[in-house]
Amino acid sequence: MPLPALIFDLDGTLVDTAPDLLGALNAVLRAEGRHGLDTTTLRHMVGFGAHSLIEQAMRASGEAVTPERLPALVDAFIAHYRAHIADESRPFPHVVETLAALAKDGARMGVLTNKPQELTGPLLEKLNLARFFGAIHGAGRYDYVKPDPRVFHHVVEELGGGRAIMIGDSKTDVATARAAKAPVILLSYGYTPEPAHTLGADAVLDDFADVPAWVRKLAI
Repeated sequence: MPLPALIFDLDGTLVDTAPDLLGALNAVLRAEGRHGLDTTTLRHMVGFGAHSLIEQAMRASGEAVTPERLPALVDAFIAHYRAHIADESRPFPHVVETLAALAKDGARMGVLTNKPQELTGPLLEKLNLARFFGAIHGAGRYDYVKPDPRVFHHVVEELGGGRAIMIGDSKTDVATARAAKAPVILLSYGYTPEPAHTLGADAVLDDFADVPAWVRKLAI
């Protein structure tokens, strides 16, 4: 039986981007006279896009940012992050070899993330992961992002259509899959304030190497 299309989240699922995100975020906060945040706090903020990340970080470090000030801070964050996008970010354990095995088996794979498109492509290229994906969709390609099911369907269509499975780490990924009427697998090591096993996924895995076996189970 052919495998369904596999639609992967990026931050917290494929790549541990927290170190470089934190570096860029704290550079913005320090420039605003704020204290920096730690990795644990950051991991609970990732997954909703750059605007949400800056808004959450400003609230966590003092007064909320005004709507007028937010665009400039987002621009500063993106500029710093782009310059250091893969200084310390690395694929999670077993990601590269598992993606390679899936590709060898003919799996159709795509990335669907709320990270800006202008950052998603360069990160995947820097880490030599782009080669595995037939579709890469970040925030900004459309006027809507996850959990809107339309972005999920766009990726699936770009991969040739048919059945698909969402593979991520957060409630946003679960909500996206449910809205798209697709199965969803979560990785327990990702970026989410709630434990992954409480989010209602079809499977929660501790090891990325277990993804192919669960894909085949859910495909039946």
